[in-house]
Amino acid sequence: MSLSAALRSSNLLVSWKSTGRFQQTIAACVELSGKGLHSGKLSTVRICPELAGKGRFFDSHSISIPASIDFVQHSPLSTSLFKDGVRIRTVEHLLSTLEAIGVDNCRIQIHNHSDSHDYDVEVPILDGSARQWAEAIEKVGLTAAADEHGQNCEKLAPYLNEPVYVWKNDAFVAAFPSPKVQITYGIDFPQAPTIGRQWVFVTPLEDSCYVKQISSSRTFCLFEEAEYMRERGLIKGGSLDNAIVCSATNGWLNPPLHFYDEPCRHKVLDLIGDLSLFARFGNQGLPVAHIVAYKGSCRSFLNIYGNIRNSNRENVI
Repeated sequence: MSLSAALRSSNLLVSWKSTGRFQQTIAACVELSGKGLHSGKLSTVRICPELAGKGRFFDSHSISIPASIDFVQHSPLSTSLFKDGVRIRTVEHLLSTLEAIGVDNCRIQIHNHSDSHDYDVEVPILDGSARQWAEAIEKVGLTAAADEHGQNCEKLAPYLNEPVYVWKNDAFVAAFPSPKVQITYGIDFPQAPTIGRQWVFVTPLEDSCYVKQISSSRTFCLFEEAEYMRERGLIKGGSLDNAIVCSATNGWLNPPLHFYDEPCRHKVLDLIGDLSLFARFGNQGLPVAHIVAYKGSCRSFLNIYGNIRNSNRENVI
């Protein structure tokens, strides 16, 4: 059975169908350096072209870690991958960009500046958004990926056949069959009236939507919670240069925002990064579905895919 046929028959909830396009890779290497949001360590990431069918994977200390749900390690406030003693932290912004722009196959080399023997590395936070990743990739461009025999490979996408959902209290993530990828996302921060309740609807894979409407939205936090997070060993590299910070009483501490609903748009950015982890063999990770999320989390997004892969119909966050 061919790879394409195996994917198409792998799950009753999902049908793998051709996108009508070839798998792509980056046309030339790009490299960016910066500080990790949680570790505070300086690191460099180099994204390189890769063969069709290889997918996206990290390369650190001679360990190859596929950007796959199979290697996700739970960590608070970010998404991490772990294999054979190597951990890659805060991968969601980079993977979000690669998935949305269409870098289906690439090798992502990463290392810390201060300690070449450090097996715990973190993708740079940059300005808190995916803008610099998107700009660097668009500068060098994409090209059709070829396999080891020099052949191009069709790109498949997972089409959802039945609704699935996960929930806990008033938070939920659901996905419904749809002819195209659509995302509706809602957040609610009653403790910070300046943020309040926000909703965003986007079609992230169409008409440069991701680059124009999502990629420049920055991560955000509440000023009153920042010290608590630092005490837990988080956001050691956080600053007003790589996040937008909101005070419950004084509003935004570092305006202006890129969008009036920038926090909600950033949640869409994170969602795309987490759902990209369903990608296999250089095919699309984002399900062709209408995804509706309200106060969702990384764990809930990954549980959605756990349900799809295991053919469950419902679960909890």
